[in-house]
This record gives sequence, structure tokens and C-alpha cells, in this order.
Amino acid sequence: MQVSKMAGSLIGSEIIKIGNEVNDMIRKGEQICNLTIGDFDPSIYPIPAELATEITQAYQAGNTNYPPANGVAELRQSATEFLRSRLGLDYSPNDILVAGGSRPLIYATYMALIDPGDKVVFPVPSWNNNRYCHLSGAQGVMLETSPENNFMPTAAEVAPHLPGATLLALCSPLNPTGTMFAQKDLEEICDLVIAENKRRGPDEKPLYIMYDQIYWLLTFGNTAHYDPVNLRPELRDYVIYIDGISKALAATGVRVGYAFGPSNIIDKMKAILGHIGAWAPKAEQMATAHYLPQQTNVDSYVSGFREKIQQSLGALYRGLKDLQQQGYAVDAIVPMGAIYLTIKLDVLGKRTPAGQVLSSTKELTSYLISEARVALVPFSAFGTEGTAPWFRASVGGASLESIQAALPRLQAALDALQ
Repeated sequence: MQVSKMAGSLIGSEIIKIGNEVNDMIRKGEQICNLTIGDFDPSIYPIPAELATEITQAYQAGNTNYPPANGVAELRQSATEFLRSRLGLDYSPNDILVAGGSRPLIYATYMALIDPGDKVVFPVPSWNNNRYCHLSGAQGVMLETSPENNFMPTAAEVAPHLPGATLLALCSPLNPTGTMFAQKDLEEICDLVIAENKRRGPDEKPLYIMYDQIYWLLTFGNTAHYDPVNLRPELRDYVIYIDGISKALAATGVRVGYAFGPSNIIDKMKAILGHIGAWAPKAEQMATAHYLPQQTNVDSYVSGFREKIQQSLGALYRGLKDLQQQGYAVDAIVPMGAIYLTIKLDVLGKRTPAGQVLSSTKELTSYLISEARVALVPFSAFGTEGTAPWFRASVGGASLESIQAALPRLQAALDALQ
């Protein structure tokens, strides 16, 4: 049976594939520390109790019909006030579009801005921009970033690729690395976008920024979150933000995301999603609308949640750095935000006890699952080469105790390599 060229050449999510394999093993009774999917185990990280109550009450109140295509007015108003009070971003309810999580919003951004063949610039590693380029017919330009700058792009890396580009896709805190933009780096990139748009004629498409900040509430220590419009207000007409409650409230399954940006772009995104029907359920929208203004409850929940995530990330980070000090070929980057740790396992070329020479990070991933009962995602799932020795560890689905118990197993699996 023939399918479209797009569908026929589309590659499924490597993250989901690894996660599904691990979940099958767990269902069979195997004890595995699952650090794959960027999700949360509700038994470890439940959603806020007040939000859960609001959801129940919203269903009891009969909010089971279609929501408006751009989201219920109450939620768009609450989001407006939340963004203004928390980030100083002043957008009207008409500039906000609600959808079933951030994925439909990212897709709608691509479809609203990109014609087949248009150039989209994005750093790697990054989450799924290569797949959205495929879906939209864009010409993806992948920027290799370096661990020396925490895998965040610099202006020098971005600059050569902006002429002729339609979209620059950025994310901070970054999935998969758990690292963030420094103010200076983001300012310099913003200045490049401003200069590029000034060079373009009235008949040329502008250069837009898609800024995914879905993890912005989950930052650690003195690390600060920065965004383009606050740094450079003149970019307001060229930035589409991706945001929502999925990550900061452990509410991935609640499916409430929102985008905001220039009215003309948001209107087109609304029309696209209206045909797809990728709405967040109305009850969950109403519940979120009632929860976001509860400032004390939000602050209390996020503070405790963030501390718990940081404990798990810290335990994993310290365990890896301890192995490094013992002489193992491992490393990790200090976690700054989100739920991810960047891990280096520089052991390709070594031989397993079964005699297999590990030639790719996919093979190393399989080895670690079988021998260490630890599941990671290689950066090859995020656009890097299959031999780059970097991995993402997502701590939302594993308890602190399971992470601590996995470290000796990881050490033993490394010891077994020759």
C-alpha cells in the first residue's frame, strides 16, 4: 500500500521507541531505572491538589462540550495575567492560543510560517525540530553546538545561517540538555535577528523566532530565565512563544498548552488548529483558568516540585562526577533547569562481555538497559551524530531512590567493558 512521500519517509520518535521497550520490560517485572521519556510518574510527582479539584469540579459543572477554537476566554485571561505578573510580558487574551499541549502549537507555528523549501535554523541537540521540518517541507539547517557552551547556540554559530531563513527555533531551558541561555548569548542572537529583518525588503518574509519556554518555571539556584521580547522589545512582532502547564505542574497528561505572539500569526495558527481539532479539553482549560490566579498555591507547589526534581538531578550528577573522579570516561553538565541531565559516556569502541564492539550510542543504550538496568536517550535522537557520546537523562519518571540504586549498576556495567 502506497502512502505519501512525507509519511513514507517520516521517522518515528526514537525516544518513544526506547521508552516503550523499557515500559514493556517493567511490566514484565524487571527493575529498570527509566530515564527516557520527558514525563512524570504521578505516584512520585502528582499534579497540584487544587488543580485536580478544579478539574473534577469543571467536569461536574458540565464542561464537556467543544471549547472555543482559540481556548476558553477565562483561560486566555488568566494566562495573560500570569505572564504579565510573572514575566512582565504584556499580551492580550486575543494574542493567546490554547491547545492540547505544546506539540500542536509548535506544529501550527511551522505550518503558519513555513512554505515548502523555506529555511528553518535550529541548534542540535534539540527536540523534534528536524521532524517538524519534515512535516512542513522546510529546509532544516542544524547548528552543531558544543558542550563548552552547555550545548546552547551562540551568535557566532547562528549568524552565517540567518540570511534567507524564515524561522529560528530556540528553546530555554533546553530539552534535552537541561541547560539555559545566558543573557548575553540570547541578546546577541536577538540583535542578529533584528539586523536581519532590517535588511529585508517589504516584499520579503521576515525572520521569526519560535521560543519554546515550556520549562521556564523549573530553573535552579541563581539561574535566571531570559526571553527575546523582554531583552529586545522591538522583536515583539517576530516572536512566537510556546508555553503551558505541562512541565511546571507535572501535568503532561492534562494537555493544556498555550502559545502567544503577534496577533496576525496567532490568528493563522488558530485557523490551522481549528481544522485539526487539537484543543485542550474544556474542563481542563476551565480548571487551569481557575488555578493560575491562585498565586500562593502555585508558588508553593512549584517550589516543592522544583526542589524534588533538583534533588534527583543532583544525585545523578554527583554520582557521575564521582565516577569521573575515579577515572571512568564519564561526565555530566551541571543541571540549570527543566528535568534533564546531560551525561557523557565516552566508551564507544569497547567490547561487551558478550563480545560485541559498541560502535554507536544506540548500541550503548541497549547495553545499558540490559546490563545496568538504566535507560537513557542518546543525543542522536535529538539530531546529533550517532557516535557523539552524549545522552539525556530525564528524572520525571524515576524516584530518587531508584536513581541512587542505579548508579552502582552503571558502574558495574562500565567495569564489564573491555
